[in-house]
Amino acid sequence: MSADRPGRDQPRDDRRDDRGRQRGAARSRGQGHRSNRAPSQRRRSTDPARTAAYDVVREVDGSDAYANLVLPPLLRERGLSGRDAGFATELAYGTLRLRGRYDAILARCVSRPLDQLDPEVLDVLRLGAHQLLGMRVPAHAAVSETVGLCRDRVGAGPAQMVNAVLRAVGRRPLEDWLDDLRADAPDAVTGLARAGSHPVWITRALREALHGHGRDPGEIADLLEADNTPPRVTLVARPGFVSADTLDDGAPDDARLEPGAWAPTARVLAAGTDPADLPAVADGRAGVQDEGSQLVTLALAAAPLDGPDARWLDLCAGPGGKAALLAALAGERDARLVANELQPHRARLVRRGLRAVPEGVVEQVRTSDGRELGTDEPGGYDRVLVDAPCTGLGALRRRPESRWRRTPSDLGTLTRLQGELLGSALDAARPGGVVAYVTCSPHLAETRLVVDDVLRRRDDAERLDARAAVRDVLVPGADLDLGADDGGAEGLDVQLWPHVHGTDAMHLTLLRRTA
Repeated sequence: MSADRPGRDQPRDDRRDDRGRQRGAARSRGQGHRSNRAPSQRRRSTDPARTAAYDVVREVDGSDAYANLVLPPLLRERGLSGRDAGFATELAYGTLRLRGRYDAILARCVSRPLDQLDPEVLDVLRLGAHQLLGMRVPAHAAVSETVGLCRDRVGAGPAQMVNAVLRAVGRRPLEDWLDDLRADAPDAVTGLARAGSHPVWITRALREALHGHGRDPGEIADLLEADNTPPRVTLVARPGFVSADTLDDGAPDDARLEPGAWAPTARVLAAGTDPADLPAVADGRAGVQDEGSQLVTLALAAAPLDGPDARWLDLCAGPGGKAALLAALAGERDARLVANELQPHRARLVRRGLRAVPEGVVEQVRTSDGRELGTDEPGGYDRVLVDAPCTGLGALRRRPESRWRRTPSDLGTLTRLQGELLGSALDAARPGGVVAYVTCSPHLAETRLVVDDVLRRRDDAERLDARAAVRDVLVPGADLDLGADDGGAEGLDVQLWPHVHGTDAMHLTLLRRTA
């Protein structure tokens, strides 16, 4: 908790005067465990920001919804904006992101196994733990408001238990709790997973991926921490539609943009600015897109090509960010783009993302199975992007709930699909054409092993130097650390990392279709 400006991140109506803060601090140290007010006088509700965060967490946990789809409309519906909206967003996302850490701490403060608690009560405890250990909320406010939330949303019955548990959580600083989680673990990886709030299997897979992609596996703690840090919003200025330097034309005076670190098309948006307030984003000339996603798309367009460069394919185009950037680049070269997507609702998103593209650049937005396209149109394309469905382990900082939903059993289905899509893409590329295999996951089973398996069964494709293609599209003077180069596949492929590059963990392999 910050010693200066206490309570800066909490709603205005939660703030207390100095004497109130002192009394709350004393109670949080264990000098008072029960309110001296009669039960009928105790707070039975909490503020709208905490209520909104609770409702988001419950919907995500209870119905497999996604926080980024649930939270924005809920904030609009309830009229939350400014500081209150920011508080609700941090409370909801932080609780979902750090759930594993808080569960391990709560398990030490609850007298029975957590799976015996009602899910609603457990979510209330997680929200309280995040306020105590992950936000600059005074301890007395975190406990009292969470107890009020429990009374309002769950009922009076569990409120006393919630009060006692959160007081126990708040008696120790976060670092002491993390030291215990690491010390009590049966092995180092489990300790890292508990403290870093990742499932053990994901922690182990990420550690192996670091080593397999030419980095020090000792970076795993930094990687987990980066996954737990909310990313800044990055915009893409789509070439030919708007320049990066004029991206903020017509934007509100307080909308501030900074250059991206790597991609010339990237601009980073200042916190608190809604991307939709920028006219270029509203009309589709620009969009929200991670800088790593921009880099791999630019690299495909820059890869050396033998022969014509007239027809491009995005094989798995939804939701449309890479397709829109490809279309902008294709338009500058008088090429045409076919965007293919299996799911009709995602195909609609692709069409919306392409709304600023001039007529004639997009040949078609097609709804079909990408595994069949290579058979239907063999040799029909000069450049092909395969942004393959994957576990999403490279975007855990953006999708806080996904780490708790994925299981190792997902890999078998996904890697088969990835191999089939890559094979179809190679069939769809003409001899001399280029295929980019992209995943938002660094898992070795989804990256190098998929590509190796496909190449082992074919004699008409070869790896290209994806690192050189990425370096060709960097902003002048940028020095992109891509890890060790041992002369093998890892010396040709590109693997980006949140803790190194500040991007999602995008993977890129470039292949050329041979005769």
